[in-house]
Amino acid sequence: MHASSSGEPGPSKVELLSLKPHSHISRCSGPLLLIILDGWGEGKYEDEYNAIFQAHTPTMDSLKLAATEGRWRLLKAHGTAVGLPSDADMGNSEVGHNALGAGQIVDQGAKCVDAALATGTIFKHEGWQYIEEATLKGGTLHLLGLLSDGGVHSRYDQLMLLIKGAIQRGMVKKIRLHVLHDGRDVEDGTAVRWLERLQTDLDAINTQNIGKIDVKIASGGGRMLVTMDRYESDWKIVERGWDAHILGKAKNRFTDPISGVRTLQTKGGTSGSEFVSDQWIEPWIAVEEKVRGDHDNGGSISSVPVGAVHDGDALVTFNFRADRMVEIAKALEYPPEKFTAFNRNKIPANIHYAGLIEYDGELHLPSHFLVPPPIIERTSEQYLMNTSTPWITRVFACSESQKIGHVTFFWNGNRSGYLDPEKERFLEVPSDQGIAFDAAPAMKAHEICAATLDAIASGNYDFIRINFANADMVGHTGNLAAAIEACSQVDICVGQLLEAVDAVGGRWLVTADHGNAEDMVQRDSKTGEPLRQKDNEGGKAEVLPLTSHTLNPVPCAIGGTGLPPEVRFNKESGGKDAPVAGLANVTATFLNLLGFEAPDFYEPSLIEFSND
Repeated sequence: MHASSSGEPGPSKVELLSLKPHSHISRCSGPLLLIILDGWGEGKYEDEYNAIFQAHTPTMDSLKLAATEGRWRLLKAHGTAVGLPSDADMGNSEVGHNALGAGQIVDQGAKCVDAALATGTIFKHEGWQYIEEATLKGGTLHLLGLLSDGGVHSRYDQLMLLIKGAIQRGMVKKIRLHVLHDGRDVEDGTAVRWLERLQTDLDAINTQNIGKIDVKIASGGGRMLVTMDRYESDWKIVERGWDAHILGKAKNRFTDPISGVRTLQTKGGTSGSEFVSDQWIEPWIAVEEKVRGDHDNGGSISSVPVGAVHDGDALVTFNFRADRMVEIAKALEYPPEKFTAFNRNKIPANIHYAGLIEYDGELHLPSHFLVPPPIIERTSEQYLMNTSTPWITRVFACSESQKIGHVTFFWNGNRSGYLDPEKERFLEVPSDQGIAFDAAPAMKAHEICAATLDAIASGNYDFIRINFANADMVGHTGNLAAAIEACSQVDICVGQLLEAVDAVGGRWLVTADHGNAEDMVQRDSKTGEPLRQKDNEGGKAEVLPLTSHTLNPVPCAIGGTGLPPEVRFNKESGGKDAPVAGLANVTATFLNLLGFEAPDFYEPSLIEFSND
């Protein structure tokens, strides 16, 4: 069932949030322990670049063997299963924990942007206020993104609504467009048509607002050559974008961008071919001619960029998909001591930069964004904390600093703080400071484990949920050896915790929020063979590391001495009630393991009852 993400009021009556006792599973003497292995996917390539496969993981290996007993399976953790626009979208920790805690597939990304534009709330949020702080002082508003209606990274209608809404508010006098040509998500060879459409719309806007607004196309380039790199594969792509969009520097300078781009494509650019694909169009800038001195008395005419970014300007990246915006966001936001990918030469002072959405919840990047995560109603914790639920459920949530917000804020539908401080305890273990994650791949796994062992032994909690960040955070470094060690250390902790839960008659559920460490190399999309860097010296080139999340499924296992033997996952592939089960199905499952029936609008539980 697909749930609404915002604007829908929560239940007003207490009884609407009450849970009923489960008809087959009663409470047990021990707690339910839910372990989330962040970034722990199930990869199809069991080779040297699969850190999880290479790690020493006897505990997780033993859980996988329980598949024959119906207590281990895979779950979808990306794309539409977690509310993202398409199955080409990688999952992430934020949407993953939203799904795990809410039991609903909630619209994320583009659909949230649509709702915010339709209601006008996008202009009331802190992100837009931050942008207007600059434009009210005379700063230019720059809009940077993919010029397309492909709906994968951006949409033209959203861009136009953003422009028109900004103008209607009367807080901006000058807008400059920095556009990236598509050719992948829309028909190739349409870059000029898209520029023509954009110019026609901008002409109409300028005509309707004579003397009030000045909107122009400022720069551009093909998405595979300019700005939209991902996974830090080639920072030169981002550098070209920085030079064109921010500094107003490019060898291709046009007073008419439309005819200029047409020339770039028909002359073949640097490729020497007869026609250049939209996505490989060279970077270009729009210029206007200005006279220096007295033209009649020897003054000169020079061309100047119409849209370089200056001190005090505002800039919004209008793509709603994150992966190809993270790097330009780092370039726009990181200070010199933190950014070493390329020489930015000049960093305009006091840029007010915001993303359309938050592109990386772990890095909190960018720090300002126009559309916040949706507030999700009727999450599992809201039910568990309700006084009309048959019995009190006491909760312990723990992780280190990198992920504590995921087992609290994101778990609880993007709500800060406690829902009921008398029933909940949130424990943050401070993450390492001043060192890279791969320098200490165990991170704080053993400290989290120790705190959780204490919580189990105390008998004070009915539901314990924790997150081990290692596979994700160390996986992001690209250090394969460190990632292998990280996974090995987490497995040790999982083994200790499951043993402790079993000793007190409890139950457990082990899963993950998305993939990462199971594939740490970029691969040929057809053969699966690792891609290698270009080698100019005749030796064997190094493989290209993969530091991003993946599209792989994640494991899910249940067990414990307190779990009745007849409880198992649905036998049919994917589960008879959930043929394509995902993370949101976990919620009803763990509510069942706590002894409750799940709300009927939640994604179906994964378990059934067998007398075999």
